[in-house]
This record gives sequence, structure tokens and C-alpha cells, in this order.
Amino acid sequence: MVFEFVAAMPAVAKAVLALSIIGTAGLFIGRLNFRGAGLGIGGVLFAGLVVGDVFKRFGLHLEAEVLDFVREFGLILFVYTIGIQVGPGFFTALKKSGLKLNLIAASIVILGAATASVIHVVGGVPLPAILGIMSGAVTNTPSLGAGQQVLAEMGMSTKDVGMLGLGYAVAYPFGIVGILITMVTVRAVFRIDPDRAAAEFEARRKEEVAEIETLDVVVTKPDLAGHTLVQLPGLESGAVVASRLLRDGHLRVPHDTTWVEIGDVLHLVGPREKLGAVAQAIGEVHDTPLTTKGTELTWERIVVTSDHVLGHSIAALNLEGRFDVRISRVVRTGVELVAPPALRLEFGDILNVIGRREDLEKVAGFVGNSEQRLKEFDPIPMFIGIALGIALGSIDLSFGTLSSVPVKLGMAGGPLLAAIILSRIGHVGHLVWFMPPIANHALRELGIVLFLAVVGFKSGGNFLHTLVHGDGIAWVGWGAVITLVPLMIVGFVAKAILKVDYLTLCGLLSGSMTDPPALAFANAMARNSEAQSLAYATVYPLVMGLRILSPQIMALILVGMGVP
Repeated sequence: MVFEFVAAMPAVAKAVLALSIIGTAGLFIGRLNFRGAGLGIGGVLFAGLVVGDVFKRFGLHLEAEVLDFVREFGLILFVYTIGIQVGPGFFTALKKSGLKLNLIAASIVILGAATASVIHVVGGVPLPAILGIMSGAVTNTPSLGAGQQVLAEMGMSTKDVGMLGLGYAVAYPFGIVGILITMVTVRAVFRIDPDRAAAEFEARRKEEVAEIETLDVVVTKPDLAGHTLVQLPGLESGAVVASRLLRDGHLRVPHDTTWVEIGDVLHLVGPREKLGAVAQAIGEVHDTPLTTKGTELTWERIVVTSDHVLGHSIAALNLEGRFDVRISRVVRTGVELVAPPALRLEFGDILNVIGRREDLEKVAGFVGNSEQRLKEFDPIPMFIGIALGIALGSIDLSFGTLSSVPVKLGMAGGPLLAAIILSRIGHVGHLVWFMPPIANHALRELGIVLFLAVVGFKSGGNFLHTLVHGDGIAWVGWGAVITLVPLMIVGFVAKAILKVDYLTLCGLLSGSMTDPPALAFANAMARNSEAQSLAYATVYPLVMGLRILSPQIMALILVGMGVP
């Protein structure tokens, strides 16, 4: 009776019902854990396998076009929000550790292709099957498409080309599980606490940017009398800022054009090593700290939220001269910076401003300081970014001898790249590519749940049948080998020898398999850390290209060598 009722539903209603059941059951399963280990978001995939099998057994079918749209749109939401999150810190991470991480990720791809080639030669697995198994084992759908195209170009039969899809479906579930197993194994062997690892990563990240400190210095060098602040040694570059000035017992707000007198006490803000150099150049350290307590001056943290100040420098806005205040530092994406006049303001910047109360209120009104604006989600920039990402993902990047086979970033790589670039730009006119953390997290979770639910549902229809007939079990085993061998070898070498931190390694492993579910699992271990997502985004573009090229190169080499 129930199944007859479901069968009579409209196609879209039936799909929504199935996906809702899968999402509910999968998320519940994912929250179950044994001794701290659980499937996390991966539970949705297994719920999809079960529901897909049940639907097939009772003759319930969902429209393929509906499922394909939901799957791709879910993936787009997931990777786009990841790109928006990591974009501001992506290029810094790429400069500092990008080459190392990409070489490690590339070694996983190469080792996986080599393992698959050995299985083809030694195990006698047909070339179409091993290419499909490899694509499923590394959870890369574009790799499957590239393999099908190159075999079709070689003149293989439709039946042989179709064998790739079967191998992919059989190997894919363990492809996801294998990454999770690798992460959990490395964590257990090295006895890693993810929360502690996250704290250590953030500490190292802050060390890479010179920590901002303060120092009170009295001007004693006679030759500096009559100089302006900006003319003092060490202050001309903007690396050190004087935020308070004590003269004749009166605390005042200094500006770059303020004349300096012998005996003035300056409250300096900047990196420790630069503060020491400035102190030696202009005078000596003052023992009594310059505090605003008991004076007409105070300080306040003010957030930049007004569109009209975005992209403009502190000097161009003339904030300090216009409001008689001093901006001593800026906090951007969790990193504290000195505020030189040339610094351009971005949405969400937190300004540390010193001045009289009434002047601080004027600054706040000018730059925004709207807590409500920080919580608002504007979907227009998101849709523009997604449209740009789809366009980027559709560009054919093929070259050389493989020019007849399209090589594209696809629905995952294009939106990810677009989001990274746009979040780095920050804004264009009134369009701000800032997304409140709550909205980002909600859209990301929705996207990955939809993606996994559809993947599991579509695989569940023929998963058990493939396993119990023909070479299905053997193919699952070969897929497990292709998944685990590269991940385990490179994972342990990277952690034990190359000293890659655990959360970065998890993101690298996920990115090396271009696997959003694995990244979601890694993010769930330490939700307050960006290490996983940064590593994923750093290696993703190169790995996606290698994953697309590897089955094509394998097929060309093996066939060219006459390997059966």
C-alpha cells in the first residue's frame, strides 16, 4: 500500500521524498560513533545505497534528469562555499606550502595509476574494467568520462566502453570509505587529537605573520626634534604605527603629520623585532605604559561593513584626519595587521581605533560597524559566482596528443576556482563576495547531503547485483587496493617523514581524490580549523587535471605497448 502510494506521486515529489529519507537516515547514521570514530557525512552515502536498492526491488523509479540536476547542484553548492571560505587565505597558503602539497598529491595520483596498471597486467582485469575501477576507487567522475571517451576514440565496442561505468559503480563506495579509513588509521597510529592539531595549526599560521605587539618609547635623540611622526626612523614604512602620544602629561591622538618634541612618549604598535629597532633609533623604552584610563581618549573595535569604503585605502578615506582618530591595527580573517595608510579596507575588517568617544562614533557610522550586515546573506553574488564557475568549468583545456579528448575542470573545479578568485577580490562595486559563516556552513552541508544522497541512490540500484554476479567481488577488492595503497603509503610518509600536520594531511588526501565527502568528514573532526579546506583547495586544480589525464595516458600507453 505504501509503495503504491509512493509510485503514484509526481516525479519531483517522489525524488524529494527519497532524498529526504536518505538525508535523515544518513545524517543519523553518521552521528553514531564507536570510540570516537564514525562515518560522519559518509553515512548519507550508505543510506542512499540502501534506499536505492529498496526502490529498485519494488519497481520505484526516479527521473534520471532530476537526480542528475540535484547531484550536480549539490556538488556546486559544496565546492563553491568551500572556495568562499578558503579564498582569502588560499594564495598565502599556496606560496608557503603549495609546491610541497601539490607534489605529495601528485604522487598519490601517479602511484594509483601505477597500481591500476599492475593489476591490469598481473590480474588480467580488462582495460575498460580497470579504468572504470580506478575512476571509482579515486571517486572521480570526470576521470570516468575521460576514460570512456578515449576508449571510444580507440574504436572499442559500446559494450566495452560501458564496462567502465560498471567498474566505477562497484569501486566508488569503498573509494570514499578508503579515504576515511586512511584518515582514521593515521590518527590512531600517531595518536592525534584533532582539536589539538587545529590549535597547533592556528598557532603556526599566526607565527607566519609577525605577531603585533606594543611598546612605549620616549624620544631622546636631539636630531629628531621638529620631525613629523612619519619621518621618524622605522615609522616611514608604515610597519610600525604610533597610536598614542604623551606630551606634558597630556595624552593625545597622534597623526603622521604631528611634530615630535624631545621628551614625547609614543605608544608604538608593530612586530616585536621592528619595535626594538625603532626604540633604539629614536630614544629609549619608557617604563610606564600609556593607558587611556582616566583620560578623554578610549579605543574601540569597529567593523567595516559599508560599501562606499570597500577597496579604498585608509589614507584615501582620510579617516584619521577627518575624525581625529588613530587606527593602530586591523584584524582580517583572524590575522592581526598593522594599519599603514596604504592598507585597503575589505568587508569584515575589524579596525582598532583610538580617539574621543564622539569621534569613534563618527568613524563607526562612516565605515558601517553593522552587526546585522555581517549576518545578512545576499544570494546575488553567489549566483553570479556559480555562473562564472560553470563557465570556467566548461572551458576545454586539452592539449597535445590528447587534444581530441576534452579536459575540463567541470562542475566541481570551475565553481571552486571562481569562488577562490572572487573571495580574494572581495567586492566589485556593491557586490560583496562575503558569506556569513552560518550561511556558508548551512549551504555547504545541504550541498554535500544532496550530492551523496543521489550518488548512493544511483549506485544502490545495481550495487548488490554487481557484487553477487560475475567478477563484482574481485573488482571491489581491486578497487580497494587502488584506493588504499597510494593513500596509506603517501599518508604515512607525509606524516612521519615530511612532517605534514594531520589536518592539512586530511585535506590533502581528500583533495588528491577530489572527494568532497572526505573533506566534509575531515572538516567535521575540527570544525573551527581551515587547514583541511585550505589544503584541499591548494591541490585540487592540479589533481583534477591529473585525474582526467591519467586514464587517457594509461590507455594510450598500455594499448601502444600491446598489453592485452
